[in-house]
Amino acid sequence: MAYRDNTKVVHIGDRVIGGGNPILIQSMTNTRTEDVEGTVAQIKRLEEAGCDIIRCTVPNIEAAKALGEIKKQIHIPLVADIHFDYKMAIAAMENGADKIRINPGNIGSKDRIAAVVSCAKERNIPIRVGVNSGSLEKNLVEKYHGVTAEGLVESAIDKVGIIEDLGYDNMVVSIKSSNVMLCVKAHELLAKQCKYPLHVGITEAGTVYGGNIKSSVGLGIILNEGIGDTIRVSLSGDPVEEIKTAKMILRTLDIRKGGIEVVSCPTCGRTRIDLIGLANQVETMVQKYPLDIKVAVMGCAVNGPGEAKEADIGIAGGDGEGLLIKHGEIIKKVPEDQLLAVLKEELDAWPSND
Repeated sequence: MAYRDNTKVVHIGDRVIGGGNPILIQSMTNTRTEDVEGTVAQIKRLEEAGCDIIRCTVPNIEAAKALGEIKKQIHIPLVADIHFDYKMAIAAMENGADKIRINPGNIGSKDRIAAVVSCAKERNIPIRVGVNSGSLEKNLVEKYHGVTAEGLVESAIDKVGIIEDLGYDNMVVSIKSSNVMLCVKAHELLAKQCKYPLHVGITEAGTVYGGNIKSSVGLGIILNEGIGDTIRVSLSGDPVEEIKTAKMILRTLDIRKGGIEVVSCPTCGRTRIDLIGLANQVETMVQKYPLDIKVAVMGCAVNGPGEAKEADIGIAGGDGEGLLIKHGEIIKKVPEDQLLAVLKEELDAWPSND
């Protein structure tokens, strides 16, 4: 059973999640939100890479006011990330946030939470209730003798209840941990008890290398169990890398179609080109194409055509020249330094899958 088919439908700007709608990819800017120009530039790069929803931190009133200017220049829903100061949550909504992310446990008194909920209700803005293993309440740590999946779920259900008691149910829920298997277990428990869409991620996952592995394992298990409505791959690096990995996870699980898949050989002693550099260039270049095809990048002209036969199109390096290949057939030889440009020309002219 896919739990995501039965979660509540929630609208975030012009996007819809829950109720079996497609899983959306989210990321977070690492610019200063007050820097409108820099933040917009980063969001546009993320949009081009395939980001569906973007989150920005709102630590002060200048950041809250900047949201309005940022929204005018981007094309995806904007989520305000709030910690501690309930006034920032209200200011963010007043300045156009499409959703807010709060942990009611650190917002403060019930009156302050009520003020935030009242503002959200007035504008029909969804609230993402976030619980993190690093900030689990002391009484739950003591009750479960440490940070546990059961404690995270109890905390989340409690916070959801606070907002429900205030007469509001336009919510998304997230429970995150840097412990992959603890996070998996928590989602398995929560999915059975929660009717709201779940935002899934492995928090503080690490560098592009370590974070990608931890996120792929954790998200792979959780998503394959039918859990999750939005996802984020959290990396200490360029957030565009988060989008690339998230798309690959969804494609690998056959959850999302579309987007170019790049395959490349592991290199060997026959390789006479910078295959690793070329493959990375190709992987970055293809992010913007809404094509459901496979592109191969091969290191030599000896086995390249055969190894690339399952790909729709491919390039193979030689010694000073390379090959353009389609479905395992050599189409033409080109100078090595033109391989990337020739591939781009072919993709620009490739018929749409629509």
